[in-house]
Amino acid sequence: MSDTTAKTLQHRLEGPEHAPLLVLGPALGTTWHMWDRQIPELTRHWRVLRFDLPGHGGSPAYSADSADAFAERLLATLDTLGIERFGYAGCALGGAIGVQLALRAPQRVTSLALISSSPRFATPDSWRQRGVVIRTNGLDPIARTTPEHWFTSTFAAAQPAIVEWAVQMVRTTDPGCYIAACEALASFDAKASLDRIGVGTLVVAGADDQVTPPAEARALVAGIPDARLAIVPGASHLTPVEQPGAVTDLLIRHFTTTWQESAAGPPAPAPVITPVPPQASAVAELESAQAAAARTDAYDAGMKVRREVLGDAHVDHATEGSDAFTDDFQHFVTRYAWGEVWTRTGIDRRTRSVITLTALVARGHLDELGFHTRAALRNGLTPDEIKEVLLQTAVYCGVPAANSAFAVAQRVIREETTPEDRRDAGAPVEAE
Repeated sequence: MSDTTAKTLQHRLEGPEHAPLLVLGPALGTTWHMWDRQIPELTRHWRVLRFDLPGHGGSPAYSADSADAFAERLLATLDTLGIERFGYAGCALGGAIGVQLALRAPQRVTSLALISSSPRFATPDSWRQRGVVIRTNGLDPIARTTPEHWFTSTFAAAQPAIVEWAVQMVRTTDPGCYIAACEALASFDAKASLDRIGVGTLVVAGADDQVTPPAEARALVAGIPDARLAIVPGASHLTPVEQPGAVTDLLIRHFTTTWQESAAGPPAPAPVITPVPPQASAVAELESAQAAAARTDAYDAGMKVRREVLGDAHVDHATEGSDAFTDDFQHFVTRYAWGEVWTRTGIDRRTRSVITLTALVARGHLDELGFHTRAALRNGLTPDEIKEVLLQTAVYCGVPAANSAFAVAQRVIREETTPEDRRDAGAPVEAE
């Protein structure tokens, strides 16, 4: 293997020779063929370079174990081709490479699209554990579970040939290179550096992506100045494969705009680019960075109030137990309930606690009643006042509901107050 081969990436160039260059970066376990359905349209406007990760798609198995190392090899590849400036779109690990390119060589990247990406992918331990599985059992267990992570169940059922293609892509990847790429994802954490990305950036997420859910995309948009967010319905993690038309349209619109806005402009002669009109059916959500920042501000404010009212222990337990399935819900609760309602100044927190206790008794939500009784004490209600609230609910919400509520509140008050205060709370009322 030559030194040049070891420092560059297997690649393929297509499209008009003098058009601006657009680079497409693949996800872990895929090859450049994941972009096949974008190529016919993209090559009408750009010269497109696709590349394979080491050990993927038959490329030489000289592994790289960091996103920065992948970025360095891509830049070396472009250097050998005499290409200085380029736009870049990457999916998942390809997105992490794009972030590193924008940080490492900002003068060369004209615009950026990050698909199914995150400022930090899962936890380092989860990626390293995957490496343990591969060393022990090979790639077959990973390959067999790929469809459920990459595609929605509807797509997988309707497109068995594509599902089998995906399984075979993973199965034929070099195990050592796959493990090294897992290490690259384990060590990738760009949260503190996102504000240094100075090029126009589009962030795309599949609405049903459980690997990098939309909350991760919103974190990217909140951190990257002037970034925009697009949520694609009916797509999971491998969005360019599952919804090729929507992704193609988004890329054309984004890179057309950013090339036109680029101070340097595209190299002469400039291509004729026909803007693609927006398709509301393909993109459910297109947000400005300002809107995403507002969401982040509400989330941060909500988390502060949530901790003040419920206590750190409760909030830590709720957030630590969250996963890809519940992350969006936790984000919603913190941002909306705590960041947009509990932060309002029209009534004080004591009054909000009274209202909350009443509503929880009325609906029979006893688990929530327990921690909101504790919150009411933190907000300044006395045990006597809580007792009066519950007595009032017996009249308007029913004695059985109030009886259950008294039992829950009594337990919490006993845990949270002194013996003298507990006696003031009284005993629960037994329903007839």
